[in-house]
Amino acid sequence: MSQSEKAADAAGNNALILAIETSCDETSAAVIRGGKHILSNVVSSQIEIHERFGGVVPEIASRKHVESITLIIEQAVKESGYTLRDMSAIAVTQGPGLVGALLVGIVAAKSLSMALDIPLIGTHHIAGHIYANELVHDIVYPSMALVVSGGHTELVLMESEGRFRVVGRTRDDAVGEAYDKVARALRLPYPGGPHIDKLAVEAAESIVLPRAWLEADSYDFSFSGLKSAVLAVINQTKMKGLVLDEAALARGFQESVTEVLVTKALRAVRAYGAKQLLLCGGVAANRGLRAALTARCEKEKLPLLIPPNALCTDNAAMIGAAAHLKLKRSEFTELDMKADPGFSLESWSVAAASESIAE
Repeated sequence: MSQSEKAADAAGNNALILAIETSCDETSAAVIRGGKHILSNVVSSQIEIHERFGGVVPEIASRKHVESITLIIEQAVKESGYTLRDMSAIAVTQGPGLVGALLVGIVAAKSLSMALDIPLIGTHHIAGHIYANELVHDIVYPSMALVVSGGHTELVLMESEGRFRVVGRTRDDAVGEAYDKVARALRLPYPGGPHIDKLAVEAAESIVLPRAWLEADSYDFSFSGLKSAVLAVINQTKMKGLVLDEAALARGFQESVTEVLVTKALRAVRAYGAKQLLLCGGVAANRGLRAALTARCEKEKLPLLIPPNALCTDNAAMIGAAAHLKLKRSEFTELDMKADPGFSLESWSVAAASESIAE
């Protein structure tokens, strides 16, 4: 089947996308059928390697991607029950992410695209996190997405399929960064989010910390001041010779983060008339945030979409789901595509989202 023939078949439910994700410290490949069905999703994490350094070391991450990318792709294709020749397109994370890590996946994707003579689709990492929901739910538009991850905290309005408008973003630390920094201050292992979450859930009480609301009409976020407030509590406790209640501090930190995220997300939903709220990104696995958002959405009778934990963290299945938006519109990427660490989500929007497209 020629490239044009495979592209023409992309509007059907049988289109197969081989997706590759190497934006940070997970090497992943997946095969997705019709943009919704996961045939395989292989993820190799580097957490144990980077844990000793207290964070991701870009050069080491890139090297580990090089070592494992071929094996991960082969395993994903084998588990799908298909062959490389059956693929309709190759999708790969173009950005944002670590430039060296992105390049490993991009070189692999370009090579496969040329060798198989099938389209290449450079895909936005955050679009992938958002459309991870499409793998388990039906998205109804307009929708509002709350993206919470190690490098991103954003409110994204989707008025129609594949069209993104960022209405709020962090002005400093992303939620995941704030969790890691607070965990480091408490001498907890990397990544810090799960450890802070565990402490917070187990705490009997909380230490009240400030909330950063910013301007009255703003949907932006700021967490650097909260991190400083946590450090102040730690230092004051030491100066007084007291024993710090780490669990209470973790709970106070998480409650502050959660209240701001939930309040601003619900306010944005009402302001823009969204029919659903989507929770996306690695921090979407946080139990405190999930519980608070679920309770608030139930009270507001607002549908809340959250992917399973395995689809919240970085994985190639979500990249395949987002790439299908481009594939069925034949919006492909040229082979001179470059890694783009500052890739704009809004610029990645599909060109003809308002048109009715048969599945």
